[in-house]
Amino acid sequence: MIRSLRQSMAWIHSWLGLLAGWILFAMFLTGTASYFRPEITRWMQPELPMNRTAPADAAQTAVTSLSRDGITDQQWFIQLPNDRDVVTRVYATPKHDTPDAGPAKRRKRAAEQVLDPATGAPVHARETRGGEHFYRFHFQLQLPHPWGRWLAGICAMFMLAAIISGVVTHKRIFADFFTLRWNKGQRSWLDAHNVSAVLALPYHAVITYTGLLTLVLMYLPYPIAINYKQPLDFGREAYGLPRDAEASGRGASLVPIAPLVRDAEARLRMPAARVLVQQPGDAAAIVAVSGAADTRLNARAGTVVYSGATGALLQSPSGTGAAVSTAGVMLGLHIAHFAAPALRWVLFLLGLTGAAMVGTGLLLWTAARRKPGMAPIFGLRLVERLNIATIAGLPLGMGAFLLSNRVIPAAAEGRADVEVATMFYVWGVAAVLQSLRPAKQAWAILFATGSVVYLAIPMANALTTSRGLLASWRAGDGLFMGFDLAMLGIAALLGIAAWRAARPQKVRAARRLQEVVHV
Repeated sequence: MIRSLRQSMAWIHSWLGLLAGWILFAMFLTGTASYFRPEITRWMQPELPMNRTAPADAAQTAVTSLSRDGITDQQWFIQLPNDRDVVTRVYATPKHDTPDAGPAKRRKRAAEQVLDPATGAPVHARETRGGEHFYRFHFQLQLPHPWGRWLAGICAMFMLAAIISGVVTHKRIFADFFTLRWNKGQRSWLDAHNVSAVLALPYHAVITYTGLLTLVLMYLPYPIAINYKQPLDFGREAYGLPRDAEASGRGASLVPIAPLVRDAEARLRMPAARVLVQQPGDAAAIVAVSGAADTRLNARAGTVVYSGATGALLQSPSGTGAAVSTAGVMLGLHIAHFAAPALRWVLFLLGLTGAAMVGTGLLLWTAARRKPGMAPIFGLRLVERLNIATIAGLPLGMGAFLLSNRVIPAAAEGRADVEVATMFYVWGVAAVLQSLRPAKQAWAILFATGSVVYLAIPMANALTTSRGLLASWRAGDGLFMGFDLAMLGIAALLGIAAWRAARPQKVRAARRLQEVVHV
C-alpha cells in the first residue's frame, strides 16, 4: 500500500511538474529578480537624482508643484520616496474623469509624473518599466487581465501539489540533501534536483502558498460579492480605505501637507509611503496618508485621513482583525519588503534555487525517458525543445531587455514598450532558431549568446552614461557598481553553462535513473 501510494505520488509529481514547469520556471526567475525591483528601475533610469528627502518634505514639494499652475485635477496620488526609490511619483487625475471608477482605476489611467523630492521639479528620466516589468510578468505573464493571473494561480496550485507529492515520493529526502555527484551525467541532474528542492523546501512551500493567497480574493470573489454591494465597500471596512470625497463647489485652499504627513507618521509609528488628495482646492477636500510597511512583516499599513481645507483629523488608523492581519503577513512574506539588504540577497539566492529545482526537474523528465540507441519520440523531442527555449532562452530575453535600455535612445518615444517587446522578440527568435540545431548545440549556443549579452550590459552602461563601473566605484555609487558586477557574474555563469553543455558526454543507460525517480 505504501509503495502504491509512492508510485501514485511520483506520477502526480512528474506530470504536474511537466505541465506547469515552463511557466513556473519563468515565474520563479522573474519573481526572484523582483526582489530588487526598485534597484532595477533606478539602474534603468540613470538620470534620477541621488538625494535623501524626508517623506513629509517630499509630499509638500509635490503638492506645491501640482498647485503652481492652478488646480485642475480631482485626485492626486503621491508615491513618496524611500531608501530604495529616491524620487516622488505623482499620478494626477483630471476632473472630467469618470467619477465612479474608484481611486485605483483612476490612478491607473493617470499619467505618471516623476518629481525631484527636494525641489518638486520634474525629473526628465528615460521612459522605462524597469523592475516593474519583471514583477508584473511573474504573476500576469504578459496576458490580459485577469487571464494571466488565473494561469499563474493554476500553475501555483500545480506547484504546491508537486511539492507535497515530491516529499511523499522521496524516501531519502534528508540523506540526499548531502549528496551531489559531479560529472555523473543524468545522476548529477537528479542530485541537483534533490539538493535544490530540499535545500530551500520551506522557502518553496511558503513562497508558493503565499503567492496563492495574495490573489485569493480574485480566485474566490463570492464572499465579498454576496456581502457587499461594491468591492470598495469591503476595502473601506477591511483596510480602512477612505471614502471618495464629493466636491462641494466651494473653493478652499489646501492646508500645508507636511504637518499632516508628520502627524500621520506619529500615529502610524512608521514612515509615510503614499498620500492621496481628493478634490484639491475644494472645501470638501480630503488628504489620506498611508504608512510604509518596509520594516515589518505585515505588508498592510494603516491610513490616516484629514480634511484638506482645515487639517482636522477625520479618520484615525483603525485596528484590523485577525483575518486581515494574517493576509497582510502572507503578502509581506511573499514580497519581502521588510527584508534588509543582506536578507534580500538570501531570499534572492533561495529564489534561484526554485528556478534550479524546476529547471532540473524538466531536464530529468526527458533524461529518464530517453533510451540509448533509439530515436526519441515526438513528445520527448517537443519537451526537450521547450526546455531549451525556456531555461536557456528566458535569461537571454531578460538580458536583452536590460541591454535595450542602454541601446535605445533615451529620448525616444514609446521606448518603454520597445524594451518590453525586445525581451519577447529575442526570446521568441531564440526559441525558433534553436530548433534548427541539434539539442546539444542549441544549449551551448543559447547559453553562450546569453553570456555575451550580459557581458555587454556593463559595457553599454559605461559607454552611454556617466555611471559606468569605474565611475561608480570612484563615486561610491554602490547600486550601479553592484548591478554591473551582478551582470558580469551572470555572464560568467552562463559562459560556464555553455562550456559544460558543449562538452562531449558518455551515453549512460537510463534504466537505473527511471527506477530512482519512480517514473
